[in-house]
Amino acid sequence: MAATPIAVITGASSGIGAATARQLAAAGYRVVLTARRKDRIEALAAELTEAGHQAAAYALDVTDRAAVDEFATAFRSLAVLVNNAGGALGADPVATGDPADWRQMYETNVIGTLNLTQALLPALTASGDGTVVILSSTAAFSSYEGGGGYVAAKHAEHVLAETLRLEIVGTPVRVIEVAPGMVKTEEFATTRFRGDTEKAAKVYAGVDAPLTADDVADTITWAVTRPSHVNIDLLVVRPRAQASNSKVHRTL
Repeated sequence: MAATPIAVITGASSGIGAATARQLAAAGYRVVLTARRKDRIEALAAELTEAGHQAAAYALDVTDRAAVDEFATAFRSLAVLVNNAGGALGADPVATGDPADWRQMYETNVIGTLNLTQALLPALTASGDGTVVILSSTAAFSSYEGGGGYVAAKHAEHVLAETLRLEIVGTPVRVIEVAPGMVKTEEFATTRFRGDTEKAAKVYAGVDAPLTADDVADTITWAVTRPSHVNIDLLVVRPRAQASNSKVHRTL
């Protein structure tokens, strides 16, 4: 009897990460949930286990390379790595942006993705059929005012995915990049604006049906579950109301 394939999801404590864990578990994967908020991922693991799925929680800061390397020792073989941990901080112009915000976004979005990918690539390769998913953003392809630090970090993630795919072609590992546009989750904009719920609400004001975390999770799960010889190099997904980062239809 074949072993249940394992999928590691970073940033699984909420939003897209949690939704992806639920959908991959339903698709038959044993999901390993990582995030800094131990209570959140333990609660999600318990929810999934109660529903009849296989799930485990592991508290992890993706920017802590020693902790990541220790985490990786648990896996001889791994089917899927979903690099979801990341996020945005601030919306200041380049001229006045806080370098600490830029540094934190780069560390979490880029170095975190690098850390997990490097540490788990041997196990992904050993599986004979591994998949690395990198969750970037449409910000990786188009700048917008007030988004300089986030755009820079997501562009770097895109380049990481593109370069890795070139470098490991011929090995049994796919590299999939999913780039969402406007997604309304419970935390993304609120975190960006440091808890200012009024500012966060304005991001989505008047937009008919922005993407949800489940929409993006569904996209990730679809891409991961394609036949092994099929690689979805890059999939850009936006709500119908959004034509670009700067062109959004609002009914205000």
